[in-house]
Amino acid sequence: MMDELNARGLVLLGCGKMGGAMLAGWLAEGLSPTAVTVLDPNPSDWLKAQTGVRINAPLPESPAVAIIAVKPQMMGDALPSLRALGAATTFISIAAGTPIAAFEAALGDVPVVRAMPNTPAAVGRGISAVIGNAAVTPDRLDMACALLEAVGEVVRLDTEDQIDAVTGVSGSGPAYVFHMIEALAAAGEAVGLAPELAMKLARATLCGAGELAHRDAETSAEQLRINVTSPNGTTQAGLEVLMPDLPDLMRRTVEAATNRAKELKS
Repeated sequence: MMDELNARGLVLLGCGKMGGAMLAGWLAEGLSPTAVTVLDPNPSDWLKAQTGVRINAPLPESPAVAIIAVKPQMMGDALPSLRALGAATTFISIAAGTPIAAFEAALGDVPVVRAMPNTPAAVGRGISAVIGNAAVTPDRLDMACALLEAVGEVVRLDTEDQIDAVTGVSGSGPAYVFHMIEALAAAGEAVGLAPELAMKLARATLCGAGELAHRDAETSAEQLRINVTSPNGTTQAGLEVLMPDLPDLMRRTVEAATNRAKELKS
């Protein structure tokens, strides 16, 4: 894959936090900086320090891939710059809320892969869900997945409609976890811990438990919970308060985010 990208080039439209995290991952995987053309009206200091990367330069004639990483409200102004690339280029969008049909209308009959990554991609621990249009061949979808795997895991969807639910679970999910850290720290304060200590304990606990679940993927989350819960012990006492309410609260949380994703398309 990197050989083709290095030979034909990669265009990155928008290089904010997500685009920058992905570019850093690709460069670490062996993508040549000279194969990269970034279009961004406000390039970061980090981007300008990447020797060899072409910033706001003329586009290569037929790059292998064009990544669309601008905010949805900037899409109308940004997409026309890519229209001349044509069907030999695979277009990969990581822009939330913009359906494949919108890219087809703006770019023509070209292969489009729509991806929904999440912010842990910034530390190489993201997860992205992908779906391609009819023009995307298996080889092109494989290339898109390989690129996204530079910053985390990738799952393939059956239909584009699933993107809304993905948004509700993993796209918005990091914010739910961060709020859980806030809530756990506040609860620690309420039982007598200093704020700094409570926050340190909450952060380490959420991050550590997540890492344990990540590394022990063969063990279900249910079993991991059971493993920590001694009969009639402290953990069971806490779970007896949490478990009656949390599943329904989380369902309604994800449902609200999913419904909002649907509304933003209309």
